Amino acid sequence: MCFSSFRIRRPAASVAVLLAASLFTACGGSSSTPPPPVAPSITSQPSNQTVVVGQPATFAVVAAGTSPLSYQWQKGGVSIPGATSASYTTPATTLGDNGSQFGVTISNSLGNVTSNTATLNVAVALADVVTFQYNNARTGANLGEVILTPSNVNSTKFGKIGSFTVDGKVDAQPLYLSQHSIAGGTHNVLYVATEHDSVYAFDADSGAVLWQKSMLGTGETTSEPVNGCSQVTPEIGITSTPVIDRSRGAIYLVAMSKSGSSYFQRIHALSLSTGNELFGGPVAVQALYPGTGDGASGGNVTFSSKQYEERAALLLLNGVLYTTWTSHCDIRPYTGWVIGYDASTLSQTHVLNVTPNGNEGAIWMAGNGPAADAGNNIYFLTGNGTFDTTLDANGFPSQDNYGNAFVKLSTSGTLSVADYFTMSNTIAESNADIDLGSGGAIVLPDLSDNGGQIHQLAVGAGKDSIIYVVDRNAMGKFHSTDTIYQEILGALAGSVFSTPAYFNQTIYYGAVSDAIKAFTISNARLGTSPSSRTSITFTYPGATPSVSANGTGSAILWAVENSNPAVLHAYDATNLATELYNSNQAAGSRDQFGPGNKFIAPIIANGKVYVGTPTGVAVFGLLP
Repeated sequence: MCFSSFRIRRPAASVAVLLAASLFTACGGSSSTPPPPVAPSITSQPSNQTVVVGQPATFAVVAAGTSPLSYQWQKGGVSIPGATSASYTTPATTLGDNGSQFGVTISNSLGNVTSNTATLNVAVALADVVTFQYNNARTGANLGEVILTPSNVNSTKFGKIGSFTVDGKVDAQPLYLSQHSIAGGTHNVLYVATEHDSVYAFDADSGAVLWQKSMLGTGETTSEPVNGCSQVTPEIGITSTPVIDRSRGAIYLVAMSKSGSSYFQRIHALSLSTGNELFGGPVAVQALYPGTGDGASGGNVTFSSKQYEERAALLLLNGVLYTTWTSHCDIRPYTGWVIGYDASTLSQTHVLNVTPNGNEGAIWMAGNGPAADAGNNIYFLTGNGTFDTTLDANGFPSQDNYGNAFVKLSTSGTLSVADYFTMSNTIAESNADIDLGSGGAIVLPDLSDNGGQIHQLAVGAGKDSIIYVVDRNAMGKFHSTDTIYQEILGALAGSVFSTPAYFNQTIYYGAVSDAIKAFTISNARLGTSPSSRTSITFTYPGATPSVSANGTGSAILWAVENSNPAVLHAYDATNLATELYNSNQAAGSRDQFGPGNKFIAPIIANGKVYVGTPTGVAVFGLLP
């Protein structure tokens, strides 16, 4: 019987508690009697996990049963010390962990139960190399390389594992696509352009030719070295590094050819899968720009297919393909052209000349492409040429001539010069052919100083061996004394005919007849002396280094020595005094790959290093 109310005269506290409990039970409440103990059971089994090399994997189980439950994870049936929770996270994985089986045994006082096993799948991290030096900032660092490490890049474990033969010299940096659908299957693909005007798509692992296309028109040949210039020999076809747009399925390139006395420069967009022309291509390069400079007629300077060469790598930015042009040697007449094309239609969208009322001032940069920042601004260095020391009210050259300058272009609306820097003795440097344009520029990531202020910088150097660091928002323009964010004299022993690399607060420079030197960035400023250097010096043209790393770890600096035979070097990027490997170390010339190839830069992708040569591409990787 349950009472709605009752009265007890001053019971003791313990009696009151017992009465309340009795009344609660009598009125339908539960008693404090615990449920019977239950053996463990699994309500959710651990599932298979797939990660890329270097990532950890987490396995988890959901269990029921009377507490306390104890857990013990096993790998391959062997207990893992300390793995005693409902989930287990592995250390960073390696390829050796692929296929490992993981399970867990759960126990309590009444028994135990063992889960189903789950499989760990470890995949190689796949990386694409779609433009010169990996990205539009031209930093030269592949931060997704998880196979090659300082512990396995040595002459015992690493070396030349193959070579891909082509029909001409490889001056353009090869490009790479991972897991691309092509030739009836899925392949890692290496795209190689030659001075014989051919483009190859190789299986990057086996070397099989998936397709090959010639860019020559009917009755055409490649160009001879024009006007006797010996800078690109023995023929001129595809010199600059192409660019890939995976979303459009296209590789874009510029090819030079001739028929009789007629010369041609054409933009090609080829299908990544078949090599067939896309978007109505190819398109002949033609341009006029208002001016009275070299080659002008009727108030315009005219682009000449014979007089110009596309040496600098192509830039694909915000749907526009940018080409930048140089001369054959310093043979006039020539000026400095930047010409843009719509990546979807190949229609010409932008034309700018940076010395329209002068001469020279072309864009060389040792094969580096124009760099770009997140605001779609473009940066490059021009060669010796006309610079107007008479300035307008905003500090720009009065006749729009930007020879021997560090130039920033705005791509918002009409292509135009947004800012620039040139040194106070720019005229003397141009007259002596000691210009900036021999080297390439890179855009640095945003850097913070000790006060928390963000700095947006770019770096370049040329024949005067001075490293110029510019503030991208106030580059310094032209003054009687240099007004620039930072100017480092005496740190490089030779001229720069290369592009630096940037990795983890460090810039790496390889000047002519100099060691490759590492300069550390601190407080958003570049160190004025190197923090480390290689033990050897690199002959002309120095070296354009590349860095491979897994995030900020396992960093290796790679560089090619332009000698005969050429030498591929690998250094610990944190201390360049430590050489990990070079291709002369192995006995019997095992890893040698022939003579050097001037401005070539190695690329690193998915455990392999590819180096362009005068006859093809040498391939390096872990030995079988």
